Order: sequence, then structure tokens, then C-alpha cells
Amino acid sequence: MTSSPKAPGQEYAERCYRSPAGIGGGVLLLALAAWLGGDAIASGEGDTPWLALAGLLWAVPLIIAFTLRPAVWAGEERLLVRNPFRTITLPWASVEAVRAGYSSEVLAGGAKYQLWAIPVSLRQRKRAARASARGGEEPSRAPSDQAVQELGELAERCASREGARGEPAVRWAYELIVPSVVGLVLLVVLAAVG
Repeated sequence: MTSSPKAPGQEYAERCYRSPAGIGGGVLLLALAAWLGGDAIASGEGDTPWLALAGLLWAVPLIIAFTLRPAVWAGEERLLVRNPFRTITLPWASVEAVRAGYSSEVLAGGAKYQLWAIPVSLRQRKRAARASARGGEEPSRAPSDQAVQELGELAERCASREGARGEPAVRWAYELIVPSVVGLVLLVVLAAVG
């Protein structure tokens, strides 16, 4: 979790939740795609450079969507969920529950939205449970459960704010969907023609 600077009149800094493992994996996959695709474009013969270019156009947006893009921002008036292909804006008053089972999710406006940026790890849950059972200390929680608890508390505390009213809004990430579909179509056409 990271915090951004406070906005004027804001009691606390906006919180941002992201998956460090997802970001690290995304950077490595992009580096691998750039290396292999760049080599195929630079030294390939015949249709190979075009196939590599189409493959990169298809794969790079998908890598970005599933690894670097997911994030959850919690402010005083709304919860902003950025999943691979959608950005969901949820005013706190519309949030009914935030929970984590096998995945983290928020219920709002009669719909369920996954929180891709807060992955649930059953291994971390078991580790936290063992640590709590061993020691007489305060029960420890897995990072995902801790984040979900914080978001639930924020939802309860901020739902009554004047600016926290409204309906959920969903925006599709066409900036990632369109290039990936175009790359896939080009890849299929080039493979069929070649």
C-alpha cells in the first residue's frame, strides 16, 4: 500500500493498493517480449518481422493489463478500482461490502467487482494463522485480509460524506483492448497468408 499526498481539506492521504509481485512479473515479461520481439524484428527474414510486430501488438497490452494496470485507490469520497480491462468508480455510499474469500471483491450497487490489485494468498493466511497460534501476541493477518479490512472500515466511515453519494460507474479500457484485438487479427491474417 502506498499513500499519495493529501488533497486540500482531506483528512488523510489517498491510499493505493497494488501487487508488487504483479508489477515485478509484468516488468520481466515486458523485457522478455522486447528482447525476443526486437530480435525477431531486427534479424528475422521474410514474414518473421511482421509476425513479431503483430505478436507484440497483441501481447504487450495484455501484459500491461494483467500485471501493471491493476490498482485500487481509496479516497475520502470514493473507491477507484482499476482492473485489467475496466476502471470502476464506486462512491463510498454505494459500497455494500468489501470481502476476501478466494479473491478480494467489493459489492456495490447490486454488482460484484473483483479487486485484481489485492490478490488473496492462502499460504500467507496459513502463515499468519500459525504465527498467531504460536505466540500470545495480537493476531496477525495476511496482507490481503488486512487491506480488505481497511477498505471495509473506510467504507463504513466515509459513506455518510456528502461527496460520497452516487452510483457506480464503469469505464472500459479501450486503450488496451483495441491494440490487442488489432494485433490478434493481424497475427491471424499474417499466419494464414504466410
